[in-house]
Amino acid sequence: MSAGREIDEITGQIVDAAVKLNMRLGPGLLESVYQVVLARELERRGLMVERQKPISFGFDGLRFDDAFRIDPLVEGRVVVELKSVEALLPVHFKQLLIYLRLLNLPVGQLINFGAATMTERLKRVVNNYDPSLSAPPRLRVNKNALANVQGHENERKLEIEVSRGNADAEENANRRPYR
Repeated sequence: MSAGREIDEITGQIVDAAVKLNMRLGPGLLESVYQVVLARELERRGLMVERQKPISFGFDGLRFDDAFRIDPLVEGRVVVELKSVEALLPVHFKQLLIYLRLLNLPVGQLINFGAATMTERLKRVVNNYDPSLSAPPRLRVNKNALANVQGHENERKLEIEVSRGNADAEENANRRPYR
């Protein structure tokens, strides 16, 4: 796959491979097992995958060599953070977001092979990314309609998450705020 391929297409391949991997292996294995098998599947699909890539960065005049390692980096554009825990914690999302910020990348995929349901397993984390720029027309957010909805303070707030394979978007749109 070329470096110019759309991010949404790359993340779609990652999600599809993770779902198939989960159906074949199930939960309960170490993260390292899922990492090796997922990387192999993505490579079979023609994606470039870097595993356990060491990342160095500078902050306030200090240099941190090999400060952390990212699980797979796919096509040099999407960080995949793998977990094998019963439930994701807020720190897992923050960890991936910090990786995205330090690498100046727009999208990461948080995949938890230990969760009970698919909606708990697959989460997309974004860093200054506008999915409407790359999404197919049927997935684009109508910003005018969104602005009109948000302009009415008495109406419920609308959260839109454009992510393939994520059933949370429909559930969130139907949820009413507490008063």
